[in-house]
Amino acid sequence: PPPAALPSLRTSASFPRSPSQLPLFSKPSSIAGARLSARSTPSINPRCDAVSQGNETPPKPISSTPSPLELLKSSAANRYTKEKSSIIAIGLNIHTAPVEIREKLAIPEAQWPQVITELCALNHIEEAAVLSTCNRMEIYVVALSQHRGVKEVTEWMSKTSGVPVHELCKHQILLYNKDATKHLFEVAAGLDSLVLGEGQILAQVKQVVKAGQGVAGFDRKISGLFKQAISVGKRVRSETNISSGSVSVSSAAVELGLMKLSESSYVDAGVLVIGAGKMGKLVIKHLVAKGCKKMVVVNRTEEKVNAIRNELRDVEVVYRPLSEMLECAAAADVIFTSTASKSPLFTKENVHMLPPISQGERRRLFIDICVPRNVEPSVSDLDNALLYNVDDLQEVVVANKEDRLQKAREAQAIILEELNKFEAWIDSLETVPTIKKFRAYVERIRASELDKCLSKMGNDISKEQKEAIYALSMGIVNKLLHGPMQHLRCDGNDNRCLNEVLENMRALNRMYDLETEISVMEEKIRVKMGRSQK
Repeated sequence: PPPAALPSLRTSASFPRSPSQLPLFSKPSSIAGARLSARSTPSINPRCDAVSQGNETPPKPISSTPSPLELLKSSAANRYTKEKSSIIAIGLNIHTAPVEIREKLAIPEAQWPQVITELCALNHIEEAAVLSTCNRMEIYVVALSQHRGVKEVTEWMSKTSGVPVHELCKHQILLYNKDATKHLFEVAAGLDSLVLGEGQILAQVKQVVKAGQGVAGFDRKISGLFKQAISVGKRVRSETNISSGSVSVSSAAVELGLMKLSESSYVDAGVLVIGAGKMGKLVIKHLVAKGCKKMVVVNRTEEKVNAIRNELRDVEVVYRPLSEMLECAAAADVIFTSTASKSPLFTKENVHMLPPISQGERRRLFIDICVPRNVEPSVSDLDNALLYNVDDLQEVVVANKEDRLQKAREAQAIILEELNKFEAWIDSLETVPTIKKFRAYVERIRASELDKCLSKMGNDISKEQKEAIYALSMGIVNKLLHGPMQHLRCDGNDNRCLNEVLENMRALNRMYDLETEISVMEEKIRVKMGRSQK
């Protein structure tokens, strides 16, 4: 079941967790219990484990006739059974990296499924998801090996963006397991946004789930993580009202424009909005809320602009095609850009050629809220233009932040509760293979003994008698299994519950020789091989 369906599961905050984070090229611990070791200490803006320290030498091919699965198992057995799969958050955001770095890693929403497929084709990545917005590009993965997974994802990010690994490491966030989960919950709740409590990020987290549906690699743990994050975001907003009176990136941009206009009004200013997508539509609505009665909207097609007109009947919204963008810019005092263009729409040369604005010697104002940016950074060098991007919105955000800090503290209590619930669900998955194998083991014995009994009784017994004997065997088995099954589940009422459940799991594996860890490892290898062959 999804984590949201298990409200009674909790982990204890006092459950002992031993550090397990390893340097990139350290040899994994040989202790048998290391696979069940606790989650590692986070690295909020850490050194990167993937800095070039040499490459690992791949296992040499064996010149015999074993199957590909056997070859892979022989090279992977130790690391897959001695390390527990880890949830890892890795990427850049507005708090750690400037826009000129973030824009190089930005991934359009249409490419998210392809990215999941590419990441899961890496040797140590089981599951993946990508969250790419104007403020962040973060990748969430379930990795078979923690340090190898970080190395592979970092190298993939470098190859895809063209940003060297050492440069990525300067700005990278790198969080593991509980800390990665908590980070995503805070993102969905709006606590990690430039604008505290902003609502658009929750819609973007929902879009991750929508984009991942049916994609191999957006599987149980990652999909459960993001679905739980959506629940957290909804709870925080409904129970704390953290979004009430708060501003989004779009409204902060409109506020910034108001602050920079000398007359402090949009009533008489020439306003141009480039792009009528989600961000552009929000900009237009906030402009109307600030008194703007007329604006020009440049977009590739008129369809979206017509839809906006239908919502804002008392406002004059003039549509112009993209081919008339520079002509419209020449008549504008303030220009908002919010398109998905991968290259600048305004260059230094074409902005320099624009005529002076109509009102005095004031400079034309460009507010670029896109990543990648729509306005070339060198435009700021011109005497006839002022340029602001998403990183410049702090000026507005700071003024609106204090009144929401108390609500943010209340939100943290909700996040902690939901975090414990999700952690208990993830940890309970550890016992699922043992439960299945133990049930199958007992069922084989029951079926075998029932067949022996019926064969000794001959053909003289009736159908009703056979059914009664069958019911007797099932009743005995179910009553005998009840105790062990209860001790393989955690109901969250006992501080020692999780520790005991995992120990019970290991005990059953030893006593009945279930070899659960080996079977899980084989299944992971089969999945990896299946994906690589597609």
